[in-house]
Amino acid sequence: MTKFHAYRNLKICSKDCLCLFVCPTGAANNETGQIDFEKCIGCGACANACPAKAISIIPNKMPPQQPKNEKVITELFKIANQKITEIKILKQMLNDNKEDEKLLKALIHSNKVMIEDILREAGYMLPQSKNTNKLLNDIKQNGDKKTKEIASRLLDKIEVNE
Repeated sequence: MTKFHAYRNLKICSKDCLCLFVCPTGAANNETGQIDFEKCIGCGACANACPAKAISIIPNKMPPQQPKNEKVITELFKIANQKITEIKILKQMLNDNKEDEKLLKALIHSNKVMIEDILREAGYMLPQSKNTNKLLNDIKQNGDKKTKEIASRLLDKIEVNE
């Protein structure tokens, strides 16, 4: 088994499908639009051929999460809370002022992305974090058939940091 596999981000995929022609195993030729992990050998040919850069090569097993200093986590959450406050203000401005709608929506989106990055940096939303593991186990226990299967597959591939 290889150490890496390809992953396609369908949100940015331009459907040029050059990956189909360069993949030596046919892993990119899939009805779901995703790469077939069972067939993928992690060679990177599809990622190199993709003009939209929608394909990334990722490890099969995530590295352990680095320990976080409690003070750093506290400060990151302060910043995240400030961003949440900014979003509330921007939404109010959006309701009051339709002239600058595009700008305000872009600022709201930007703040949401920053919050996601901050939470990831604080040790949340990482595949190998205890928080994500707890969420995946909950989905595995209580989700529908398809989400249970996905959660189970993800749990098999990650090593949790305690």
